[in-house]
Amino acid sequence: MNRHVRRALVAAAVLLGLGGTFLAFRPRPVLVETEQVTRSRFEAVVEEDGRTRVRERYVVSAPVAGRVLRLGVRPGDVVGRDDPIALILAAPSALLGPRAQREAEERVGAAEAMLQQAEILVERAAAQQAQAEADAARVRALHARGAAPLQQRERAELAERTAARDMLAAERRRHAAEHELDQARALLTATETSESGPERQEVRAPVAGQVLRVLQESEAVVAAGAPLLELGDPADLEVVVDVLTTEAVGIAPGAPVTIERWGGPAPLQARVRRVEPGAFTRVSALGVEEQRVWVVIDLVGPREAWAALGDGFRVDARITVEAIEDAVLVPTSALFRRGGGWAVFVVQGGLARERRVAVARRAARSATVADGLAPGETVILFPPSALRDGDRVSTAR
Repeated sequence: MNRHVRRALVAAAVLLGLGGTFLAFRPRPVLVETEQVTRSRFEAVVEEDGRTRVRERYVVSAPVAGRVLRLGVRPGDVVGRDDPIALILAAPSALLGPRAQREAEERVGAAEAMLQQAEILVERAAAQQAQAEADAARVRALHARGAAPLQQRERAELAERTAARDMLAAERRRHAAEHELDQARALLTATETSESGPERQEVRAPVAGQVLRVLQESEAVVAAGAPLLELGDPADLEVVVDVLTTEAVGIAPGAPVTIERWGGPAPLQARVRRVEPGAFTRVSALGVEEQRVWVVIDLVGPREAWAALGDGFRVDARITVEAIEDAVLVPTSALFRRGGGWAVFVVQGGLARERRVAVARRAARSATVADGLAPGETVILFPPSALRDGDRVSTAR
């Protein structure tokens, strides 16, 4: 092998080595995920879980204390106004001991004697009233003929009026004595069971509707005011959603709402009726205290579309806070903070180019850009922290 051939081989080997070294240490393109900037309708929405509830519900309670029998209605049963729904037996009175029994009997005897005395006083007052009326009539006749002075007539009329008031007081005393006798007899016979059994109190439905829940299923002794069941109209539903107060300030009555993932084949249309003025505190799953407020939503679609919904069903609500037509949209995952503003990485010729943008409004999934991007440009989603302006990138689809 001559000298020229050896030199050529050595030069080729050196070139191959340099090429391999360059390829080995050349920066590799960063693998990124991209998406195009589009022009479309922008919606700022608040998404939260919610539940349905009957708008007007009635809790039927026990009007008296006693033993309520097992209710004959079940959830889903339809009842009319004033239909009987429960029966309460009066609670039995406590038994009296021998001494208390004897005392009750003596109270009855004393009440009877007081009644007799009151009746005698009524008879005496009646006689005195009759006599006073006769005396007054005679004095008035004498005074008319001039045979009796005016002072005598006035005294006779005063006696007549006094006798009438005494008669009224005697009648009231007799009336009170009758009630005291009835009270004493009631105490004596409180523990005795009549032939017809204990007293019964029938509970009737206050309104026509459907039984939502039976709160007292089994027979039991209940106190007055104890809840028995709930009534309502399942066709009159509303949706309640609790949202953060920072988001609720942007929700106005009448805002459109989309009800999703409720179990039906298509989303339901609804509108915000009211944002309640009082907030409450709730601890999140991460243990953070949050101030939240209830938003009440009305379903506006036909009843047939959500006929399967009932009271307390879970739904997802998307409340539209703001809508912008013909907006330039960029995924929020492409945005990152740079200084006091926002920036994105735009893919140009296989290179990542950092660009400042003016974000007009942000939502959970997309943002509308007022300046810095044009529809059709490609931006990098979730840009790596090590990515720099001018780095080579390779898109992953």
